[in-house]
Amino acid sequence: MSFRLVLAALAVGAALASPLAAAAAAPCGNGSFDSWLADFKKEAAGKGISPNALAGLNGVTLDQSVLSRDHSQKVFSQTFEEFSSRMVPPRLTRGSNMMKQYGSVLSRIEESYGVPGEVLVAIWGLETDFGVNSGKFATLRSLATLAYDCRRADEFRGELMDALRIVDRGDLTPADMRGAWAGEIGQTQFMPSSWMKYAVDFDGNGRRDLLHNVPDVLASTANYLKNYGWQRGKDWQPGSPNFPVLQQWNKSEVYARTVAYFATQLAHAP
Repeated sequence: MSFRLVLAALAVGAALASPLAAAAAAPCGNGSFDSWLADFKKEAAGKGISPNALAGLNGVTLDQSVLSRDHSQKVFSQTFEEFSSRMVPPRLTRGSNMMKQYGSVLSRIEESYGVPGEVLVAIWGLETDFGVNSGKFATLRSLATLAYDCRRADEFRGELMDALRIVDRGDLTPADMRGAWAGEIGQTQFMPSSWMKYAVDFDGNGRRDLLHNVPDVLASTANYLKNYGWQRGKDWQPGSPNFPVLQQWNKSEVYARTVAYFATQLAHAP
């Protein structure tokens, strides 16, 4: 599961609580969802999105369960000790096995991007249990719902546009595009905008597939971290040069510390 969107939602909550902000945001959800979606499709076509990709929006309806989840988010309040003790021990053995299974791939990724395999496997395990729980929500429906809603309309409008660009590029079909409720997709939970910027075709098969292709998943995660300033050969613990990069992956200090702790445990595993 991903915890990134919790913090993004909280950041805008106070602004939207005021009557003036609510009034300014009203046009995003003013009128029926179907009318809004028709207008969005016209805008997307004007920006070069193909009819094939736009067909993925045909029949899409508002997902009330996504709105309920978005509106009911609470502050992430667990301590590092609570969160890490719940998340790391059940994943340590499998994480160690993944280090061995993908050892040659991880070595090539570190050579290319400078990010150690331990860090990538730790993120992979925490985000989706190594790809087991990447989410079942229809991504285009989730993103359209959140773009129609007025809490973060501009943000999710952009994410929906990028999701359609992923389809246009041939990485995924609309039917393949399933993930977390807030639009994160893939085994390390990329938002579509991050997919467009950082996803790589590491195995050279012509597609960037972060849903099914483990080399692409791990290399794309490394590319993300590299682009946010990861320093080759440096430590990743709190206070080190690379810890702020982990906080770019997830703004929560507790989450970033848990990634660092998990990675260190993997580095010392037999």
